[in-house]
Amino acid sequence: MKKGKLHIAMFCIHSSPLGELGTKDTGGMSVYVRELSRQLGHQGHRVDIFTHLQADSDGPVVSLYENVRLIYLDIGCRKLSKVALHGYLSHFQRELEAFRERENVHYDLIHSHYWLSGCLADRCQQQWGIPHIISFHTLGAVKNHVGTGPQEPDIRIAHEQQLVDNCQRILAPSEREKGYLIQHYGALAERIGVVPCGVDTDLFKPMDMATARENLGLSSGESIVLYVGRFEAMKGLDRLLRAMTLLRHHRGIRLVIVGGDGQQAPESKRLKRLIKKWDIEEVVTFAGRVEHALLPTYYSAADLLVVPSYYESFGMVGLEALACGTPVVSTPVGGMPSVLKDSPFGYVATGKIPEALAKGIESFALDPKDPAVDRIRDLTLNYSWSCVASAIVDQYETLVSG
Repeated sequence: MKKGKLHIAMFCIHSSPLGELGTKDTGGMSVYVRELSRQLGHQGHRVDIFTHLQADSDGPVVSLYENVRLIYLDIGCRKLSKVALHGYLSHFQRELEAFRERENVHYDLIHSHYWLSGCLADRCQQQWGIPHIISFHTLGAVKNHVGTGPQEPDIRIAHEQQLVDNCQRILAPSEREKGYLIQHYGALAERIGVVPCGVDTDLFKPMDMATARENLGLSSGESIVLYVGRFEAMKGLDRLLRAMTLLRHHRGIRLVIVGGDGQQAPESKRLKRLIKKWDIEEVVTFAGRVEHALLPTYYSAADLLVVPSYYESFGMVGLEALACGTPVVSTPVGGMPSVLKDSPFGYVATGKIPEALAKGIESFALDPKDPAVDRIRDLTLNYSWSCVASAIVDQYETLVSG
């Protein structure tokens, strides 16, 4: 039975949906929370997003979209690591409860994002007596299994296990991620709903490649390979750089890297050391962090996007590129194999990854993509945020009407 319009408490504690995309703790999850909430509000549901006050804001409550509010919880500390934030869960709960009593508001369910938010939601769910659905976005046990980058702390793994055991439903963005939940945490398959990530097809749409390149100051005579994302070991930029060393015999292939926390950040320095060591400085350009609204210009300027990650829960940038008519070369992570399956406009790199990435880059960098732009974009037709939001509402209603 349909319950009607829902009032949803959305928890995104460690990272604001308005944060600077491409920086250390602000990536696809922030886009996901923002776009999902906007569509839920457009469909008539009410959404309150709770996040940590880390910097000055326009006020404790910001009207974000129709029926959507962003509420900053001030716990007295601003810049804290994710693990350190765990020690302030009681502070978050106090601030949240004070807001709820002040506003005299009651929610139908809690949708938490990431394990920290899940821990807070677990406490509130018990106090409020309403269902809790969680999106982990990434899983600590899987990151540790992959073995790239710093090991995730035991406290994260333990709480993820507790949340898998306690919460009423888990949202996974791909069948692959559902499998990880079952394999590493013993999750019950019937408690996992699979709904993919989405893409804003109004923002991400094709534009003329020559115009895009002129606007960005990129050469019209080069083949542009694009990377978009955060700079962390799990994202696999080292593998993409290694692939570029295998393409030296092709003149005119340039890698443009979008994202990062600035030139002085440790990961930026590490990547630049690799670039110098492998003698590819002349064919790699760092564009820095780019505003979300400018990303379609970068996608349209590129011959292809590469997703070289060791692990992704989905791979949202791949959808964004495809919506702009740009082919995607990806490692077999997240939802990319499903999206690109049997398509001539994508390539899933398997086996020896740097060599496979180089092969995929060759296949698209040496062929113009313009005649196929609309057909590439068609791959994203079922991934609009309105479709995703409707599918997630179906998941919500299995809880509130159960």
